[in-house]
Amino acid sequence: MQSVDKSSWDTAVRRLYVHACAYIATGPRRHENWVLDVLAVMGRVPDPRGWTVIDDAAENPDQMWSSVYPFEVHTVEYIAPRLKEIDRDSAENLLLAITEAGCTLSNLRYLDETPEELRAMAQTILARYGDAATYYTNVSKRGSAPGTLDFTLDSFGYSPMGVYMEDCGLVVVTDTEVGLFWNLAD
Repeated sequence: MQSVDKSSWDTAVRRLYVHACAYIATGPRRHENWVLDVLAVMGRVPDPRGWTVIDDAAENPDQMWSSVYPFEVHTVEYIAPRLKEIDRDSAENLLLAITEAGCTLSNLRYLDETPEELRAMAQTILARYGDAATYYTNVSKRGSAPGTLDFTLDSFGYSPMGVYMEDCGLVVVTDTEVGLFWNLAD
């Protein structure tokens, strides 16, 4: 596993999500049922390391009608069944796919870096969470093997968590942290 520090994390999240309507945040893991911590991160708990958070909605506070906007106010019972576990490779690809609307790896064409440089940024992001992290998403790719997202398939769906028409995200869970990576678009 590569090492990651505040500077490399900040660079990776700022560069990858420069064009996205994004919510990128990490909070502490305080509960055995980590979905409770997902709710806390949606509610804007501070990053336990003080690292960069991307919260496009918070930049327009007059549009925020709830403390969890751009997400809807949900319960654990609503969120838990909508998040399906995926493998690390799928999580890495999902980080790249949510750099723009449409949840596709073709979004990488909108960024100036090479595909290898972009993949290295996604790996930097995941390095924060270590080798024992687990990954969950509200995205599905019809025809994907269980526990994976096959981005060679054209069709995708998602279980909405937010107020926008498109709502694609990744949750990363460790023993100490829970990270959310979301792209929301109309």
